[in-house]
Amino acid sequence: MNRIITISREFGSGGRTIGKKLAEELGIKCYDADLIHKIAEESGFSENYIKDAGEYTPGGFLSSALANRAFGQTNEDYLWKIQYKIISEIAEKESCVIVGRCADYILNGKADLLRVFIHADMDFRAERIVKVYGEREESPEQRLKSKDKRRAAYHRFYTDMKWGDYKNYDIALNSGKVGIDKCVEILKSLY
Repeated sequence: MNRIITISREFGSGGRTIGKKLAEELGIKCYDADLIHKIAEESGFSENYIKDAGEYTPGGFLSSALANRAFGQTNEDYLWKIQYKIISEIAEKESCVIVGRCADYILNGKADLLRVFIHADMDFRAERIVKVYGEREESPEQRLKSKDKRRAAYHRFYTDMKWGDYKNYDIALNSGKVGIDKCVEILKSLY
């Protein structure tokens, strides 16, 4: 059975960076943008659409998903099925790190799994997103709240689990207190 580390994260906490550094140090692949590319190839949707419709549906994922269900499967449902299939296939094929995309839920019981949640306080994340992604019209705090709210709604809708709840993870790390590199070191030691 392959060993998989899934990383769920608050926006701006450095989870993606931690995942990439960890995979590099372990000599395994990190699936993040590659996952979006694979979903795009299989679905026929553009990568930009998948980024928006996947974890972050504009206008509030939960309300739009519920409203459209009366007419059958939504695009989001279709993407979820493809995402589920691709993540499952990756886990069968190789050990790796998977960032986001509800991989913690999808692979539970299907792989030797370490489910990680990366978080940090608002000040750390706000400073980090300005540094990494640049200034925007919307305040950093508002951007953080909006992204986290969408991630939580998406996760709850498709998994019926509360995103960020410690009971759903094997370890939660505060990257603002511990530091990005120390998070990598801790996860590497657990691997």
